[in-house]
Amino acid sequence: MKLQGEVAIITGASRGIGRALAVEFAREGARVALAARSLDELAETERQVRAAGGQALVVPTDLAKAEAIEAMVAATRKAFGPVDILVNNAGIAGPTALCEDVKPEDWDYTMAVNVRGPFLCCRAVLREMKQRRKGRIINIGSLSSKRPLVQRTPYTTGKMGLIGFTRTLAAEVGEYGITVNIICPGPVSGPRIESVLANMAKAAGKTRDEVAHEMFLQHAALRRFVDAEDVARLAVFLASEAGRNMTGQDINVTGGLIMY
Repeated sequence: MKLQGEVAIITGASRGIGRALAVEFAREGARVALAARSLDELAETERQVRAAGGQALVVPTDLAKAEAIEAMVAATRKAFGPVDILVNNAGIAGPTALCEDVKPEDWDYTMAVNVRGPFLCCRAVLREMKQRRKGRIINIGSLSSKRPLVQRTPYTTGKMGLIGFTRTLAAEVGEYGITVNIICPGPVSGPRIESVLANMAKAAGKTRDEVAHEMFLQHAALRRFVDAEDVARLAVFLASEAGRNMTGQDINVTGGLIMY
C-alpha cells in the first residue's frame, strides 16, 4: 500500500473527485478525514471508504470560515494524529454570466471557497508539517487553470490563481521536505459537469450536446471526458514516496484537451 499509515484530509469529499480521492487513498492504506458541507453525502463517502477497508472521519466543514477549518484539522489530529497529506479539492462552480452581470457577492463567495479555502487549509496544517519536515499538499485545479472559460470569470480567475498559489507555496516550504502540486482535471463525468453544461447551454441558447462538443470534446485528443478515478490515482502518486521529487507542478488530466 502506497500510503500505509498516512493521515489525509480531503476537502469536498462528498461526491465526484473528492469521493474518488477518499476511496483511492483508503485503498492505499491512508486514514482519511472527509470534509464537506453536506453531511448526507459525506455519509455515503464514508460508507465507500469503509467498504474499501479504510478508516474515515466525517467532519462537516464550511470552507469559507477560518474557524471551521481550524476545528476540522484539530478533529483530524485528535482522531488520527498529525496530518501528512492535504488535498484541497473543494470548490464551487460560481455564477454563469457575463462579467458585468456577476453580482459582487457571488464573486466574493466563489473566491472564498475556491481560493481562500485552500489558503486557510494550508495555513492550518503547515506549522506542524514544517516541524515534522514532512508533508504533501495537493490542490485540485481545473482546465480553467490553464485557459479562459467564457461567462465564468469568478471560477476561472480563482482556478488560475491556484497555480500561482501552488508554485509560490512550493518554493516557500520545499526546504522543509513538503511538496505542493496542483492537478488540473478536464471535464469529469458526473452530475457537476452536467449542471455546468446545462447552465452554459441555457446561457448560449444551445443544446447540452452542442456545448459539450464545442467547448470540450472536439478539442480533446481522446474525444472524451475523464473519470474521477483518473484524478485520484494521480493524487495517490503525488502523495506517495514515488512523488517525493515533484513539487510546484501543474499536471493535466484532460484527455489531451490541454497540453501545456
